[in-house]
Amino acid sequence: MAVPGIAVSVSHDDAKIRAVLLNLIALGRDNKDAMRDIATLGENSTRERFRTEIGPDGRRWKPSIRVQISGGRTLTKDGHLGDSITSHSGRDFAEWGVNRIYAAIHQFGGVIKPRNASSLRFKLANGAFVTTKSVTIPARPFLGINAGDEADILDILQMRIQGIINAG
Repeated sequence: MAVPGIAVSVSHDDAKIRAVLLNLIALGRDNKDAMRDIATLGENSTRERFRTEIGPDGRRWKPSIRVQISGGRTLTKDGHLGDSITSHSGRDFAEWGVNRIYAAIHQFGGVIKPRNASSLRFKLANGAFVTTKSVTIPARPFLGINAGDEADILDILQMRIQGIINAG
């Protein structure tokens, strides 16, 4: 109910609020810094899997025959697969992976059969030769996002957003 002859006006300088909102909108359009951090996180998480021999699903990799015979770590005989882990990012993407052609057989598993012969022949770590019709490689996933990675990615995004809010 209005009282005749009395007027009340409230105003607020909302420049800081508008600046924060504009910065949040800008963050939504160009996430290159956050995407770089996420790609680096994914690359480091994948490298850690080669050290621990545990996939993103939390399961330990089945030890390779070489490791069973002579020790060492699975998927790290020469280190080429683990050393090929790289990451890339842009304003709206984060990616990481490997560039070795044999990576897929280790990630997903599969059966290797001879192409132009009746059998495969290869040397084991102990020097013994094996001749067989096929070799089954178990899946040893190293690429992927687990719950810890997901929480870390959300933390990266939350810190970016909180940084914008705090700067306002």
